[in-house]
Amino acid sequence: MAIDVAEKVGKFLKAEDLTVQEIINDYYVNFIINYGNTFMPLALFISVIMFTSKLSNNSEIIAIHSSGVSFKRFLQPYLIGATIITVISLYTNHFIVPDSNKTLEKFEEDYLRSIYKKKTKSSVSKVSLQLSQDDYVYFGYFNFKSKNGYNFSYEHFDGNKLVYKIISQNIRWNDQDSTYRLSTYRKRFVGEHKDSLDNGSFMDTVFNFTPKDLLYVDYLAREMPSQSLSRHIKQSENRGVKNLNNYKVELYKRTSLPISSFVLTLIAVTLASKKRRGGIGFNLAAGISLMFLYVFFMKVSEVLGSTAESIPLLMVWIPNIIFGIIAAILYFNANK
Repeated sequence: MAIDVAEKVGKFLKAEDLTVQEIINDYYVNFIINYGNTFMPLALFISVIMFTSKLSNNSEIIAIHSSGVSFKRFLQPYLIGATIITVISLYTNHFIVPDSNKTLEKFEEDYLRSIYKKKTKSSVSKVSLQLSQDDYVYFGYFNFKSKNGYNFSYEHFDGNKLVYKIISQNIRWNDQDSTYRLSTYRKRFVGEHKDSLDNGSFMDTVFNFTPKDLLYVDYLAREMPSQSLSRHIKQSENRGVKNLNNYKVELYKRTSLPISSFVLTLIAVTLASKKRRGGIGFNLAAGISLMFLYVFFMKVSEVLGSTAESIPLLMVWIPNIIFGIIAAILYFNANK
C-alpha cells in the first residue's frame, strides 16, 4: 500500500472531485481484499516456516517427538489452521473478490488510467453469436454507448435447412423493455419451391441476447461471481465463441489458489521441522526461494492456460501438482 500510494498520489491529487474517503473505501479496501487474498497462501507459507524453525531451533520438536507424539499428529494443528484459511479464501475468492475487482476496476478506469489506456470497449465489429442450435446473429458493427448496430442479420435453421433470415441496416437496443428495434428490415422465408419476402421500415422484436454478450474481454471474468462466470462460459460455448480459456483460467484459479495452502503448509512444516546449523536463516532462505518458484510456475501456467491450444484446468493445477509431489517427498523423509 505504501508503494502504491507513493506511485499514485499525483493522480489522486489531479482528480478534483475525488475525496479521501472514496480513495480509502473504493480503492484501498478493495486493494487489500484483492492482494491479501492472492498472497494469503504465500504469507501462510512464510509464517509457518518462521514459526516451525523457531520450534526446531529451540529443540522443542525433538522434545515433542521424544514424548511419543508422531510426526503425523504433530502436523494436525498446522492442517487445521490451513483448513480454516482455505475455507475463508475459497469463499472470498468465489463471492467477495469479484465484486471487489469490479469496484477496483471502475475506480482505476475513472481516476487512474489515462485516456490512451482506457479498458472500456465502446464498440465491436464483425461479431457473430450462436444463440441456440438453430439460431445465429451477425453484426457488422455495434456501438455500446449509442446502443446502435449496423449490418445486422438473424438466421433461423431447422437442422441444416434455412427457414428464414432477417436483414436490417440498423438495429437499436432499448434498455427499458429489453427489446430491439430493426430499421429498414427484410425478412425472407425460404420455401420448398419459392421464397417469400417481407420488408418494412420498423420492427420491434426480442432476441435471446443482450449487447453485453457481444463483448468478450479478459478483465470482465475477474468481475463475475463464480456462478455467473460458469454460466457465462457454458452459454458462450453454446453460442459458438471459440476461445474462452481466459475465462476458464480465472474460474479454476479461484479454487486452485486456496487449495495451495495445504500444499505450501506441508512443505513449510517438513522443511523447517529439522534442526539445521543455519537455523532460521537457512530455512527462511529456502522457503522464500520455493515461494518465488511457486509464483513463477503459477504465472507461467496461467499464461499458457489462456492459449487456445491448452487445457486450462490442467495448466492451472500444474503448480499444485508439482509442489504436491515435492511436499509428499519431504513428508516421507521427515516422517522417517
